Formats: sequence, structure tokens, C-alpha cells
Amino acid sequence: MNDAEERIRNDLAAQIKQPVRAVRAIPEGHSGFTYWVDLEGRRGVLRLPPPGARIAGPADIPRQARIMAALHAQGLPVPAIVATSSDPVVDGRPFVLMEAINGERVEGAIAAGSDPLRLASSAVDVLRRFQAVPCENTGIGGEDPMPLEGEVARWTWLMDRAPSELTGQAPRLAALLVERQPIPRSPVLVHGDYHFGNMLFDGGRVAAVVDWEIAQLGQPLLDLCCISLSHVSADSVREMYGADPDNYRWYLALTYYKYAAIFGYNLMLHRRGKRPDPSYEQRTDTILGFIDQGLGALG
Repeated sequence: MNDAEERIRNDLAAQIKQPVRAVRAIPEGHSGFTYWVDLEGRRGVLRLPPPGARIAGPADIPRQARIMAALHAQGLPVPAIVATSSDPVVDGRPFVLMEAINGERVEGAIAAGSDPLRLASSAVDVLRRFQAVPCENTGIGGEDPMPLEGEVARWTWLMDRAPSELTGQAPRLAALLVERQPIPRSPVLVHGDYHFGNMLFDGGRVAAVVDWEIAQLGQPLLDLCCISLSHVSADSVREMYGADPDNYRWYLALTYYKYAAIFGYNLMLHRRGKRPDPSYEQRTDTILGFIDQGLGALG
């Protein structure tokens, strides 16, 4: 362990009143400060907000803990919460310590022989279970649902800060999304980033859904479209769920717009040295392609 990990280990042990043998940063993913924690006879996962971050939005670790605790209590596949605090008590930050799930990332599941369509079918089944939870039982029932126009505006804010040489067609896509938005349905819990990369699998089925940092109350098809970003086709996912084709195309276009904005914004942060991550330099074609695919989905 380095000095920072040792400091985190000592603070965490003081909070949970039990020995913490080791704390090690988890290298996979790009979602923040996440660590493996070795406890007595078991392993946990620790999440912290970035140092000095305002505790809001994706940095609101206590909010994520509330959502996961509420869902786990209802038997849904999310990690159990071992301990959490909204006070700055672990390295000067709030924390959530959750159980480590025995499961594989999607690459390992496919390498072990799992059919991507089977994984997608399990993800759709789990999504239906999340959406069946009454809003008041989600841990964020007191929050206002996100309207569709607000959803577009949310990602436009990121898109406007992405490298302009990659986003020339983005304003056209945003305008079409606002102009053609479908009639909204009753709001449900929305994970917000519901793709294979935020799932763990066991035996070809979803063992856990993780990374609830942008969850909200919103429209059901927002999460469905995320599943089709890799490994499986959008048409196959739509058929599994039984979504209306016209509505689904709009949500698919929004999904392409959203991820182009997220990748573009993170690329900007990398180039400015605010959040170095060279992997985003390899996603310039993806950003351009997502915008084109969004326009194509709207015809």
C-alpha cells in the first residue's frame, strides 16, 4: 500500500471498528476512487468521492449508498452496504463500503462461453425488476423525476464542453431530440449507465449491477437502450423488452447523444490535464460515430 492507501485503511478501520488488512485501488473502469478492501475473512469495495469535490451529483456517495441499500433490502442484485457515512471521516471524505460480489466482468463471462444474447436477456429481466420498485422505495423517492427535455439539456451541457472538432453535428441531433420527444410514461428508477460494463455476471446471468452514481427517477427506456452499446444489437434488446419501435428509436438516439457527450467531456478533461486518461484519445471515432448513429436513428 502507498501512503494514501495506508491513511484510508486506518481511517476506515476506525469507522467500522474492525481490522482492515489492506486497501488497494481498483484499476478497472473510470468512475472514481474505488478500492478493494481486505477485511477479516472477506473482501469489500470502498468508494470515495474525489478529494475536495462538492458532495453532489456523481460525487454524492451517501446518495448512492441509500439507493443500493434500498434495492438490496428488496432482494435485487446490488451489493449489500457494509458501512457508510456522509461525514468526511475517511481521508477527509464521505465513504461507502459495500460487499464484493463474486462475479465476472463481461469480457470474462464471454471468454468463459456465455452467449452475449443470454447476458442481455438477463440484463433486461433485471431491469424489469428494478423498474417494478415503487419510486418511494428506491432511496430517492423524494426527488423530482427528470423530464425528457431536461435529459437532453443535461447532456448538452457536457457536449458544449467537448472538443468542437468532434461535435459539429451535435446541435442538430439535440434539436431533433427536443422536437420529436415522445409522450412520457410514469417514472421509474433509472440507473443511467445500464450497460454491460456496470454489471457482474455469474453463470451467464447478472449477479450485480454497480455504479449508481447518476441514478435518477425517469423514463423506462433510458436504461434499456444502454444495453445495446456493445456486444448485442439494438433490435434484439428492443424485442426482448417489447418496446414500441418508434419510441425506442428516439431513446436510442438520445443514448448515442449522451455517450458522445460523456466521452467528449472526459476527453476535454484529459486534454486539459484535469483528469488524465489517455484512453479517451482512442474514442474520437466513437464520438463522431455516436452522433451520426443518433441522427440515423431519428431518420
